Amino acid sequence: MPIESVEEPIIAIRVSQYPTDEKKEFLLLGRSNVGKSSFINTLIERKNFARTSSKPGKTQTLNFYLVNQEFYLVDVPGYGFASVSKETQKKFGIMIEDYIKTRKNLKHVFLLVDYRHKPTEDDILMYNYLKYYNLNITVVATKYDKITKNKRVKQDKLIKNTLGLKENENFIPWSTITKKGRNEVLELINNYLVEEL
Repeated sequence: MPIESVEEPIIAIRVSQYPTDEKKEFLLLGRSNVGKSSFINTLIERKNFARTSSKPGKTQTLNFYLVNQEFYLVDVPGYGFASVSKETQKKFGIMIEDYIKTRKNLKHVFLLVDYRHKPTEDDILMYNYLKYYNLNITVVATKYDKITKNKRVKQDKLIKNTLGLKENENFIPWSTITKKGRNEVLELINNYLVEEL
């Protein structure tokens, strides 16, 4: 699926500000330093379209990126926000929960974890939270290129076992350097777009 157009995001902090055009949506979740902005930029083949920052926690709103006039990528604040107050963390949590619980056109969730490390308690909690709501989930392991080839089988197993992934559940290793995983993510999105309405 070629990416032909991407629009500046619609920014929302409450349900009343969400897009109303009923297009299919794909949610991006992950820790605040996992590389969500880089993931978006690689996926849509645009440099610095989603603002990357060396300071985690830069995203503080729900950002709806309209792609190809067909679907939205929805970027939300990262969890594990080390640099923001407890009160702000709580607001982020409520904002994300409101979206997950009310959004009928949410089709799939991409949960980003750092391939270099064992999933954190926050990662496990988020994964289980999404499962509780019976959402379709793909775990995307970012920074895949940072691990040497001979350690990757072990790392795959560590991540899958820690999260409790079943054999049939989606797991995509991802690299913004080599673009590994990009075709798989786009194919998954495209499968939803071609489904009967």
